[in-house]
Amino acid sequence: MQAAMQRVMIVGQPGSGKSTLARQIGAITGLPVEHIDRIHWMPGWQERHRKEKTRMCHEVHARDRWIFEGGHSATWRERLARCDTYIWVDLPLALRSWRVLKRTLRHYGRSRPDLPEGCPEQISWEFYRWIWDTRKTGRIGPARCLRSAQKTKAAHHLRSPAEVKRFVVNLAAAYGTPVPPVD
Repeated sequence: MQAAMQRVMIVGQPGSGKSTLARQIGAITGLPVEHIDRIHWMPGWQERHRKEKTRMCHEVHARDRWIFEGGHSATWRERLARCDTYIWVDLPLALRSWRVLKRTLRHYGRSRPDLPEGCPEQISWEFYRWIWDTRKTGRIGPARCLRSAQKTKAAHHLRSPAEVKRFVVNLAAAYGTPVPPVD
């Protein structure tokens, strides 16, 4: 386990646990956590313009220390070049769908911690449809990044909740910190 993380790239499909893992790694390492959903969305579920999202991602990439979780694949090449650790959380569709439903019900009517204020959680059948429609295509980019990262970086392909938990436990041990709770 690498103990000197400075820039961590976390990707995965909706409901994979990217945000939770990012917060846990942040608690262990002290690195600041950036959520793509805070860049992608503005209050009222208004999508930010693509150029503005790209500019904001570039600002994060330019920093010395970060944990950056989420999409905007147009910036993945730069993010991958800058990161020292790449993590792909690649969980099964059924589990991810269940987790999205659970978080929706848990935060219904309120903004989740990884979203900007003014984006209350809601049931969105369009979102579920998108999860279904991208169940295969959404794995192509992360797999490509993994192959690239394995050559020069600490690269992790986490395929189950047990693997994610093991990763967090090992990281906490490497840093000599307690395992942070899952929220």
